[in-house]
Amino acid sequence: MAMFLYRLGRFSFRHKWWAIVSWLLMAVLVVTLVNTLNPKFSKDFELPGTDSDKAMSLMKENFSAINEEQTEASTSVLVAADDGLEAHTDTINGLVAELKTLPDLTAPATIVNPVTAANEIIAETNNPNAASSILSADGTVGLIQVKQNIKVEDLTAEDTKQFEDILAEFRVGGLQVEGTGSLMQVFEQGGAAEMLGFLVAFIVMIVAFGAIVAAFIPIITGILGVVITIMLVTLGAGVFSINESATGIITMLGIAVSIDYALFIVSRYRSELNLGGTREAAVGRAVGTAGSAVVFAGLTVMIAVAALSVVGIPFISQMGLAAALAVLIAVLGAITLIPALLGAFGRFAFSPRIPKVRHGDEPESQATNGLRFAKFVTKYPWPVAAISLLALIVVALPMTKLELGLSTTTDAEAPATALLQRGFGEGINGPLLVVLNDTDGGDVAPAAEQTIEHIKTLPNVANPDQMTWIGNGPNQSADPATGQTGATSALIFVTPQHSPSGPQTHDLMEQIRDYSSTPEAEGVTLNVGGQTAIMSDISAKLSSALIPYLILVVGLAFIILMIVFRSVLVPLTATIGFLFSVCATFGATVAIFQLGHLGLITHTQPIISFLPIFMIGVVFGLAMDYQVFLVTRMREEYVHGLPAKEAVIIGYKHGARVVASAAIIMIAVFAAFMLAPDTSSKMMGFALAAAVFFDAFIVRMVIVPAVITIMGERAWWIPAWLDKILPNVDMEGTAIREIPIDTSVSADGKPLEPAVSGNG
Repeated sequence: MAMFLYRLGRFSFRHKWWAIVSWLLMAVLVVTLVNTLNPKFSKDFELPGTDSDKAMSLMKENFSAINEEQTEASTSVLVAADDGLEAHTDTINGLVAELKTLPDLTAPATIVNPVTAANEIIAETNNPNAASSILSADGTVGLIQVKQNIKVEDLTAEDTKQFEDILAEFRVGGLQVEGTGSLMQVFEQGGAAEMLGFLVAFIVMIVAFGAIVAAFIPIITGILGVVITIMLVTLGAGVFSINESATGIITMLGIAVSIDYALFIVSRYRSELNLGGTREAAVGRAVGTAGSAVVFAGLTVMIAVAALSVVGIPFISQMGLAAALAVLIAVLGAITLIPALLGAFGRFAFSPRIPKVRHGDEPESQATNGLRFAKFVTKYPWPVAAISLLALIVVALPMTKLELGLSTTTDAEAPATALLQRGFGEGINGPLLVVLNDTDGGDVAPAAEQTIEHIKTLPNVANPDQMTWIGNGPNQSADPATGQTGATSALIFVTPQHSPSGPQTHDLMEQIRDYSSTPEAEGVTLNVGGQTAIMSDISAKLSSALIPYLILVVGLAFIILMIVFRSVLVPLTATIGFLFSVCATFGATVAIFQLGHLGLITHTQPIISFLPIFMIGVVFGLAMDYQVFLVTRMREEYVHGLPAKEAVIIGYKHGARVVASAAIIMIAVFAAFMLAPDTSSKMMGFALAAAVFFDAFIVRMVIVPAVITIMGERAWWIPAWLDKILPNVDMEGTAIREIPIDTSVSADGKPLEPAVSGNG
């Protein structure tokens, strides 16, 4: 492996313009193909094998019009006044008139003043409760439904702004006007997080390299790699059914690992320059040694994210595979494009030099902060390890109160949902969709009537007396309400009293599903769909897949790490350390977002149910990156003759700066997502940033060197039989070290000028 990469690095350096042009042509080719073929991403959302997926499939088949309506924008406007809405009739009428100016309204005539509409309904029915779905019993809260003939995913930030401006205009005279639903759940794709991540990355790399030009190299490879990956995935959408959400992780992870890998190889190249010889040889040595670590680190990340496929949720599987492709492109760029760019910049790669910043060409004898800290850790390994582990345990304690859930409600909708709960029950915007289907094509009416009577007896059902069912009979197209005659399938809308994401609504859904055995005895299937059912099924799939996922990822990664380190205890230490950092991350996230500690979050909520498995996949791969980057140099020094303790110190000195720089960049990229307006994005950004902080700065840079020091020679022990079985990939670059460093001539045969990093 090392010799192959050594030759590849030198080849790319020697044929630098061919390599650079090849990468650029690849980018131009895939962009051109995408623009020419114009492939489209799938809009379908599937949960194969789940009860909600069966329900939604039956709805699509038997109630196509209603199913289509479920995919279109629907927004609720809540108006409230403590002195009664009657006193604000003119203002509400003005609000209604402005709401009718929104684009592509399905039925403008249904957008009416809830007080006026309620009075008309009560007068017609002579029933004071007949209008309870649009006006609260005390007349202080009203509901206006706005439906648009626009797909939810096609709504734009401009649509949301127009809607919010209308609401703000009529918040006068004590009238509260709030919105919830489709128009309040649109997020602007501004790329602010990515831009902030790039800015921080550039600054960190200037400090890491002490030069401007070298800091651009990782940015170039990162952008080019991400563009190629996104275009390849887009082309794939023309052949396979791929959801657009698959591209979301590419930018975040692709840029991060590209920068990580470039940092490692360029830093090693700078170190190799100090040994003398040609720049070409220095690139070869850097790619042969650091490149080996990059290949295996990338392989570990690819396994971690691709293994998300075990969850069995298509869009998560697609995200994982897309992320794995992004990492593969990043690895290929690191071992081919980076050497070519170093060759293109030549002696200007590490210029202009930034004054008063360490440049990497200092003599080995010069003390650095990394060297000082390594000596401290190796001098007091027991107390350092114990204190660090104790700190992680303390931070992890709130994890015992972890609650998982999924909510589509944004922070901006919180005032409206409070009014819904006060006037009508939060569940009005998230009904359960109960679908019954006679498998023999018989009359479904008896089963539908029995099911309704049963649901009426359950707790947490809003307005049970008004519940009815819709059939797919011949008259459905003319009037869905009269499609009961000759129906073989029935649809029941069950409105819960509580929030769609609340535990009470989840319990109601499970109670309805538990009843399915009764109609099944008569040949009628019962399935429950809708927002709550879909979210519940996603959570269930994620929970059931977590343990198999951990076993698969940790098992495969453990084997790879044994191959890399020729050790059993070092991979074991790496894996156990990761578990500590994950627990600490969950503890911190629960404390802030679920329990509301430190007052950073206004609207607390359960931890997003897909956060654990997603975070484990992404962060485990990155954690093993840092483990490989830091510890391979320790292993290299130990194999080449240094005592175990000294190997830790020297390896730490050479690797700490790169790992710290890479971790800071990752933290900045993830933390930038905390600038998003919704709590869910804040939570994701915080959890990922915290995980990288705990794992990189506490586990990898403190606990791991301390534990390896404690283990001493035993750290590198491996049974003889296992050593024979595992392939020898020469991570230490032994074959490369045997190649003499020619300090007399350059790559073109001319007398060699000193190839120190001061002049490149």
